[in-house]
Amino acid sequence: FWDADIESDYFKELIVRWFQFGLFSPVMRLHGSRRPESTYVYRHPGIIEPSRGANEIWSFGERNYPILRDLILLRYKMKPYVLECAKNSAETGEPIMRPMFFDFPKDEVCYTISDQYMFGRDILFAPIISQGETDRKVYLPEGKWIRTSDKKVYEGGRWIDAHAEIDEFIAFVREGAKIIEIF
Repeated sequence: FWDADIESDYFKELIVRWFQFGLFSPVMRLHGSRRPESTYVYRHPGIIEPSRGANEIWSFGERNYPILRDLILLRYKMKPYVLECAKNSAETGEPIMRPMFFDFPKDEVCYTISDQYMFGRDILFAPIISQGETDRKVYLPEGKWIRTSDKKVYEGGRWIDAHAEIDEFIAFVREGAKIIEIF
């Protein structure tokens, strides 16, 4: 967020993983303060910009631009689902982002998981949280789950190994949920 070097490989990976996390958050937005010593040419010479550097999605590398653009476009497609989740939250008090045990209170494993969550009632998201990581274990609660990337159906009640290159994320949708159509 603060003083990022947008030209570093570390930041280029981090910004993509942040966007993927933002996709499954109630609010998805890009902001931050970047390092002033980057090679970025200011749009308005003589005017000090609050961000101190480039902060547009095309500024984070050629490889990242289409990835970030596609995540933004997917978020727009998700808008009806997000609005439905917000409406439900306003009416019931249920959070939009929720720990696994919220929706699966009888599943004791769900009480031990701190690095994946439900986004609304139908999407399970397991973010990549470590630099260079592309593989992680994901717990699927009881039921059938559809991986958004390949539409493969998984039987729940177990741990699985999941893989996600930088241009992929790990998310599953409950079988029968209409939101799967947009992925």
